[in-house]
Amino acid sequence: MGHMEGLLDNARLDLLLAEHGRAVVVVLVAVGVLTLVATGWAVATPETETTPRMAEESVTTEVQTSVTVVDGGTLWEPDERLEDSSVYMLNASPELVVEPETRLVNETAGTPVTDGNVTHELTLRFEAARDGEPFWNETTEELNATPTVEDGVATSRTTVDVESYLERQRQLESELGRVGSVSLELQLRVAYDTARHDGTQRATTTVQLTDDAYWLEESLSASETNPHRIGTERTTQSRNPLFIAALSLLGTLSLAGAGAVVRRSPDDVEAARRAVHEQRYAEWISTGSIPMWIGDHHVSLDSLEDVVDVAIDANERVVHDRQRGLFAVVSGSVVYYYSHRGRWEETAWPELDLEERSAVVDADPGPTSDADDESPPDDLPELDGSEEFTSVDEPDAFDDDEDVWNQL
Repeated sequence: MGHMEGLLDNARLDLLLAEHGRAVVVVLVAVGVLTLVATGWAVATPETETTPRMAEESVTTEVQTSVTVVDGGTLWEPDERLEDSSVYMLNASPELVVEPETRLVNETAGTPVTDGNVTHELTLRFEAARDGEPFWNETTEELNATPTVEDGVATSRTTVDVESYLERQRQLESELGRVGSVSLELQLRVAYDTARHDGTQRATTTVQLTDDAYWLEESLSASETNPHRIGTERTTQSRNPLFIAALSLLGTLSLAGAGAVVRRSPDDVEAARRAVHEQRYAEWISTGSIPMWIGDHHVSLDSLEDVVDVAIDANERVVHDRQRGLFAVVSGSVVYYYSHRGRWEETAWPELDLEERSAVVDADPGPTSDADDESPPDDLPELDGSEEFTSVDEPDAFDDDEDVWNQL
């Protein structure tokens, strides 16, 4: 069964190629040529990728603190300068110098940004809170300056009277009592503007005040980086080898397939269609020889399917006479048949190349015997039709065919 299905599939393929083989070949050749051209183009044209070139500007602000000792006792000498100390004694240095410094740098080039503007703002803010929720505040501005940017650096300076803030804190705590707590914060705000970027930086720290000392809990600093595009960069690299190999393989297979289709495609569409029908109904068909004189009536059908239908209805077999190109079902005295050669009589003899045969005969006529020129003997008896003629030799197939033709 599997073998029969394989034969049928081959016949269907032959029919498909017979009907559409030319179109399939055209498509395969077109695909093959285009893919091979694309392969050559891919090899000859490397892949170019354009990427943006980026640059970065950094803005960094740090706050430095310092004091000048006025009464150092045994710890420091008068007029001694202390910088960025973790704690300052109130009696030794009651005034705190705060210096915000902002640096503008082109990180890509490693050069300072000289065409920028910077504004420094410093404020001290008292805030009263209860259970962590603020309910009152007071802000004092200590610095609001726009220093000149020199070599990418802008620096401002202000002096804070720490003793005055300690007195204000004691006053607030006395007024609030146990209602809430009072805290003091040092707030920094930096606004900057360059040719490419602008922005704002903020930093805050708590100022701790006691009767003996003061300090900043955290250092004030802020930093950020701003990227910007300065152009594009083109890079060239070979295309993916797998892509090129796939194109080449597709083109080769397409052209090879076109050649295979040309070799496989049958020339006769009708013959291919008949082959499909023969293999489809092979289980109802037997191969044999069908005599010309069989049956009293001969019914010509339009297709092999019709002959198979008759065989199924009559529970008979279809006989395929390959020599006559004939499919027939014998049902009693009636022969139902189909042949691509035409009528029943036209299938009697196989197709012959008569011109070729005539040429062969005429080429060598052979010697002529004297017997051919002899006349029949004069002493043969004349027959008047009443005598019986008995032939010893059996009639051959040609005599039988002649009788059938006479009957027709």
